[in-house]
Amino acid sequence: MIAEAAVYLATLPVTTKPHRPFIRYSVNLWSRARRCSKEWAEHEERSRKAVLDAIAGLRQKRTAVVLGSGLLRDVPIEVLAKNFDTVVLIDLVHLASVRLWLKARGYRNIRLIERDLSGYDELISGGSPEPLAFLRQVPYLDFVVSANLLSQIGRGVVRRIESEPQGTVQDGASRLIAAHIEGLAAIPCRTCLITDISYAVIDRMGKTHEEADLLLGITPPLAPDRWTWPVAPLGEESRDYQIIHQVIAARSGV
Repeated sequence: MIAEAAVYLATLPVTTKPHRPFIRYSVNLWSRARRCSKEWAEHEERSRKAVLDAIAGLRQKRTAVVLGSGLLRDVPIEVLAKNFDTVVLIDLVHLASVRLWLKARGYRNIRLIERDLSGYDELISGGSPEPLAFLRQVPYLDFVVSANLLSQIGRGVVRRIESEPQGTVQDGASRLIAAHIEGLAAIPCRTCLITDISYAVIDRMGKTHEEADLLLGITPPLAPDRWTWPVAPLGEESRDYQIIHQVIAARSGV
């Protein structure tokens, strides 16, 4: 608890006011990643490999953008920083621990941007959300990766919609999931989508007690790579149950 409090307090002053309510979620993720580092290792390695596979053979490596950069555990940041002229990391919150880690390595070509990538504000205002439209303005863009972000957008939007007046928006979360997938596909450069698509609650005997579609009915693009991610191994949330996510990695573009 002391470590979590320290990270929270250190992140607070370097985070813009609109995004400060989300610091706690990032700190909770940081804490769980530390506790579950052994169980998460394969997922993180396969995520990094998916990014490396996606940039293989890329002729130009000027600007790379990481959507949902998070803790950087699932992103081969060293390789990206070495091979691209500029690497832009975009997320709601960049924890102080991540900022310190990057600073210690002396990266001069990495930029941090705070941004809500969900499209929620456009949705609530009644517009047609295009949450990734801003990428059209990024100069010399050669690669974009959405890194284990999409399902978090869905879950986060569901929570936010629940706080709105009833009937404010219909199927909002699924619309934004679709908008993210469509926006990524429309970018005229190499892209990589890494996302968990479903989860199952499984007991010690291997029996499945609950399953859910994390993309809320939206069909993901065809993906050559699939694997499982024990998001909550036995003992994390329950002594008797574990939560296993199914993950895909899809690539597109020139």
